[in-house]
Amino acid sequence: MSNQDIKPETAERLNGLICQFVGSSEAYYKETFGYMMQAPGYRFTLNWTAGLLGPVWFGARGLWNWMLGFLLLETMAYIQIGLGLFGDLGRDFRERADQIVQTLDLRRQQIEAAEKSGASSLDSLKRAAESLEGALANAQQAAISADSTGTYFLIVGIVLLAGFKFLQAATANWTLEMQFAKWRSDREVNSGWSQTRMIISAILSFGVVVLTTIKFAQPGAFSILSVFPTDRNWRLNVGDGVQTAFDWTKLHGRGFFDSITFGMRTLLDWIEVVLVDTPWPVVAFVIVMLAFLSAGARVATFTGAALAYLGLLDFWEKAMTTIALLGAAALISITLGIPLGIFCARRPKVYAVIRPILDFMQSMPSFVYLIPVVAFIGSGKPAGVVATMIFGSPPVIRFTVLGLQQVPETVREAALAFGATPRYLLWRVDLPLARNTIMAGVNQTILLSLAMVVVASLIGAKGLGEDVLEALQYAAAGQGILAGLAILFCALILDRIVAGKK
Repeated sequence: MSNQDIKPETAERLNGLICQFVGSSEAYYKETFGYMMQAPGYRFTLNWTAGLLGPVWFGARGLWNWMLGFLLLETMAYIQIGLGLFGDLGRDFRERADQIVQTLDLRRQQIEAAEKSGASSLDSLKRAAESLEGALANAQQAAISADSTGTYFLIVGIVLLAGFKFLQAATANWTLEMQFAKWRSDREVNSGWSQTRMIISAILSFGVVVLTTIKFAQPGAFSILSVFPTDRNWRLNVGDGVQTAFDWTKLHGRGFFDSITFGMRTLLDWIEVVLVDTPWPVVAFVIVMLAFLSAGARVATFTGAALAYLGLLDFWEKAMTTIALLGAAALISITLGIPLGIFCARRPKVYAVIRPILDFMQSMPSFVYLIPVVAFIGSGKPAGVVATMIFGSPPVIRFTVLGLQQVPETVREAALAFGATPRYLLWRVDLPLARNTIMAGVNQTILLSLAMVVVASLIGAKGLGEDVLEALQYAAAGQGILAGLAILFCALILDRIVAGKK
């Protein structure tokens, strides 16, 4: 829309908003914004003040993301300039020369001793010394050549800085106009020229440029820029404190942890009775029928073939042990996770507390789970179930919350208008509509639990993970691939059954 198409009262109001937004240089920005609004998208303009001040201008205008990006670009240019002006370009070669000098002195001492003793290694020592002398001369020459390239770095840095300054001048008005469009609909967006923001961005820019340039140009000038100031005793003391807390928890919570171990072992024993002790034809028939009833004949055929692979290659018992461990962990995760997800979906404040815990559970490397689990529960299958449960629980909780939050509010209001009780609303409205999302969470929990099979084998959990671990230890690639495929087939069978539409 051109300025001619804007009504006078609308143009006057728009100019007033521009003056209110920019806070300074109103006449310039009225004309510039008017030109830029004549057509959508980017229109070329130059803001030389922004080009001169660089990141400081973007920071003063509250365009912090652009400020950070251009600050990084300008820092790259200043590093080149610093290298050209006062950079120690031949430092690496001089350090190499110093190392060669030390080695050469040692060789000369050995030559002197060999000459006195008449050792037969005298000739080889002299040849080694001559080779070192040649390497020393080359390193010294390379250091001189590197020091002479300072002008090149200076020119490159100046060219880069000029290019980045021009880029900032060419994008400043465009970014500010986009900020103005956001500000018109949301007055919380940064506006105006803030002296406070300018001082903060200037200090940050100066600190980043100076420290980075010094670090690259003179690496050995300030050791604090290379090595974080710390004390090894701090980590040791904190580690001792954590160990003391673990010991206290183990001592006073022994009954609690013993009960967990007993419960896990009992559940595992029951599942293993069903999967391992039951005749394999019966177990295979039930699994194939579940696949058929859940996902149809094609999935049932694949399941039968996968089970045949497990049986013919002698993975049957270990596969059933793995599924038993997985089943125990997934059963506990789902049994506790879905009710917790329902509770969190109806109480956002509770979910605000639970969500960081879930983030921690998903972000922590799986191997780290083994440390507290082994400390409190010991090694073996119960510990593997607990570690697997911790790793696999977050998805079912998150997906349950997500599914219930996505239930249309109009549907819930209609059910309440017809007299639905809270219990009826949950079981007949919310859960059926959220079923697909919740089942996706269940599926993710099962697959994540299966991903812990190999990790759990490190603490004595039996199953297919044990074969993979042994293959890694003894470099038995063929056996490891076969065991990995067995785990893959177990995952695919479970995934197809759980995700089946029927």
